[in-house]
Amino acid sequence: MIPACSGTCPFSGDALGPSSLPLGQLQKFEPRRVAAGGASPAGEVDETKRNVLKLLGIVGAGVAVGGGLVGGTLLYAQPPLVGIGSYPKVQLLDVDGSPLTATKVMAEYDVTTPDLYLFYYPLRNEPNFLLNLAPAPGTSVGATDVPGGIGPKRSIVAYSAICQHLGCPAPALAYYPPGTCPQTPGGKPFYIHCSCHGSTYDVANGAANLTGPAVLPLPQVTLEWSPSDDLIYAVGETGPPVNGHFDTLSGDYGVGSTSQLAKQSPVILCSFPP
Repeated sequence: MIPACSGTCPFSGDALGPSSLPLGQLQKFEPRRVAAGGASPAGEVDETKRNVLKLLGIVGAGVAVGGGLVGGTLLYAQPPLVGIGSYPKVQLLDVDGSPLTATKVMAEYDVTTPDLYLFYYPLRNEPNFLLNLAPAPGTSVGATDVPGGIGPKRSIVAYSAICQHLGCPAPALAYYPPGTCPQTPGGKPFYIHCSCHGSTYDVANGAANLTGPAVLPLPQVTLEWSPSDDLIYAVGETGPPVNGHFDTLSGDYGVGSTSQLAKQSPVILCSFPP
């Protein structure tokens, strides 16, 4: 038991209470001189207050640093959306890198061409088919004067090569020339077909849906051609956004001033929804 003492006692009476010293734990105490009336002498700092202030300072610094880390994490977790502000005018190049002309397209490709000719527009991750639906020489199966068609027979068109159902890209989404499969969806002998889930599109009518499960048409690239120079440009796009993009102009960087055709073999699967 601590004996009672007057105001000159070097320790306060409650400094060594039973709850202040847990069993087995050492604790350091600084002498506290109590002046008459129980007040601490002028200039002496109370140790408890000092520790509380230190603790508040550490907590405040931790909150500031933690807040900065959280803010930085959110900044990098949500990268800025890339894209372009408007549709550019992009010159198309042939597979050999030379300027693509309507004369070349009419001579090299027609409705029976089995290979895919793809170019990117307006973004680097948006592939498109280039098709010439004109009948092969000496035949009548094909299409001319099609919506959005260019060239001397208005038979050259371009459509997105990403399916509007679940986004399967070419070559799973592919152009099927006449006679590729026994099926003729919607009575059409040539069409675009997706081997992932069976959607088909009418290439002679704005890539409108022929069979599901897709319910939206393929976006159509707006092509520009002038007989004076015979060059072909991509200048815009109509229809719904490219699948997987909030809008066709957002989701990657632009292709630049030119876009070159690339030849690819299609994946052919004559499997259609019942």
